[in-house]
Amino acid sequence: MDTRAIREQFPILDQEVNGHPLVYLDSAATSQKPIQVIEALNSYYRQNNSNVHRGVHTLGTRATDQYEGARNKVKQFINAYSTQEVIFTRGTTTAINMVGYGYARHFLTEGDEIVITEMEHHSNIIPWQQAAKFTGATLKYIPMEEDGTITLDSVRSTITDKTRIVAMTHVSNVLGTVNPIKEVAEIAHENGAIIVVDGAQGVPHMKVDVQDLDCDFYAFSGHKMCGPTGIGVLYGKKHLLEKMEPVEFGGEMIDFVGLYDSTWKELPWKFEGGTPIIAGAIGLGAAIDFLEEIGLHQIEAHENEIVQYAQGLFTDMEGLTIFGPEKRSGLITFNIEGVHPHDTATVLDAEGIAVRAGHHCAQPLMKWLNVTATARASFYLYNSKDDVDRLVEGIQLAKEYFGDVF
Repeated sequence: MDTRAIREQFPILDQEVNGHPLVYLDSAATSQKPIQVIEALNSYYRQNNSNVHRGVHTLGTRATDQYEGARNKVKQFINAYSTQEVIFTRGTTTAINMVGYGYARHFLTEGDEIVITEMEHHSNIIPWQQAAKFTGATLKYIPMEEDGTITLDSVRSTITDKTRIVAMTHVSNVLGTVNPIKEVAEIAHENGAIIVVDGAQGVPHMKVDVQDLDCDFYAFSGHKMCGPTGIGVLYGKKHLLEKMEPVEFGGEMIDFVGLYDSTWKELPWKFEGGTPIIAGAIGLGAAIDFLEEIGLHQIEAHENEIVQYAQGLFTDMEGLTIFGPEKRSGLITFNIEGVHPHDTATVLDAEGIAVRAGHHCAQPLMKWLNVTATARASFYLYNSKDDVDRLVEGIQLAKEYFGDVF
């Protein structure tokens, strides 16, 4: 994969920050956008800006064709059975909340179980906490191994015939752990439960086939996969989406409105109340075109090479703690002994290196790791081994600086 040629397609990366060439290592928070996505947004607003579905004029037809065309791209990208199973949302958080409100609160009762893990992002914890409080269901956690993975034995011992929902991240945004979703889905289904997958860190970095995984719901965000912010997807099996209740009511999602009652449109529009995120969906479609032209398998292989290179260098550094398993997705979370992660990130930023520091919306996991915060370097298709070298040099500077201070 020609990383240099790929990098040239991302205008934002061609700049200096604090007098140094930018090294962007925060793609797990949000990825940068290639020129193709930027131009798709520009073209829509310049030439086709109109509301969708309702109008019969030319601009409305163009906008509708682009919007629904993006839905079809998503369907093919994740191998959904039908475009009716692809719901556009504001992002992963909204998508998971839709399942928490539209499904869990209507079908769970007291004594039922919701099973999750301690490695979840807050977006895949809080909706289930709220659903459990609302319905009287019990929230349970699958035990984690010392390296931040889960075993199928632990999954089997936690899921019971009372379990109704299993919610799990595909890839941990802190540890880089890649969970065995297909096998967990099989165990969940054997016990009569459904599985909801947080795919925010999965879809951008590996080829995802929702039919092969046999997941019941899969949520992801456009902005982590070279697309715009404010657009995401909830995939759901058609028979489950048909049972679910909408969580937003108003225009677009209705079939018939009377004075005292209303009926809903068919899927997927039943869940897309109001004017949808038209430009965002079109931008997401352009991002999918971009990623597929390069190839998800190539992107995954490239990230694996980068993270293995980084792990090798990190392991040789004294006073550095790396969190997570040896086999991981494209990120490394670490702490420097005696240095707060925010201080580490500040020193790195002074060198033009962007990393994330904090609890990463994963406070239960921070408690499990026995830390208050960590620093995280996350890699994507536009990163190279040179970026890793710059990161290592920056970490060494932070060690030297705070070693002198203390």
